[in-house]
Amino acid sequence: MRNNFRDSKSKDLHRINERIRVPEVRLVGDNVEQGIYPIKEALRIAGEKELDLVEISPTAVPPVCRIIDYQKFLYQQKKKQKEQKAKTVKIVVKEIRFGPQTDDHDYNFKLKHAKSFLEEGAKVKAYVFFKGRSILFKEQGEVLLLRFANDLEDYAKVEQLPVLEGKRMIIMLTPKKTAASKKESQPEKKSAE
Repeated sequence: MRNNFRDSKSKDLHRINERIRVPEVRLVGDNVEQGIYPIKEALRIAGEKELDLVEISPTAVPPVCRIIDYQKFLYQQKKKQKEQKAKTVKIVVKEIRFGPQTDDHDYNFKLKHAKSFLEEGAKVKAYVFFKGRSILFKEQGEVLLLRFANDLEDYAKVEQLPVLEGKRMIIMLTPKKTAASKKESQPEKKSAE
């Protein structure tokens, strides 16, 4: 049998070799005849092949084991997890804050930033923050947010219309997929020419 020295993290993942303490196991895999074996017989087969007996499904009756190189098995599992993690889409939400009486210069500055955020694929959460008595201007805040959404209609679609939550009036904008796909398709056209 192979060296039983393993790092402490890998010991927690699966029971291997002598740590499997059941009378019999079901062996599966490419390099062994499948079936139910006494634990001593399964360990002997693993030892002859100079591989590890690894418990794959401990809750099955009898537990399912595979004869494999355990370090290689762990490496392949980490590789699969990494690939799955890479495939997941990470959603970034950028916030833009307005006052109820934001002037045009500040508005245009924030509009420019929102466009760049949306082009990068991030969601934009724009909100008007009302301090003290400025809550009296909530209609102005709603008009401002609707104007903001209207100015960004080429880049984003409205996910949530303006809603007053405490002292904030919030609107959520999601990037349009057509803007991102146009960027991706342009380099392809250049290479075809």
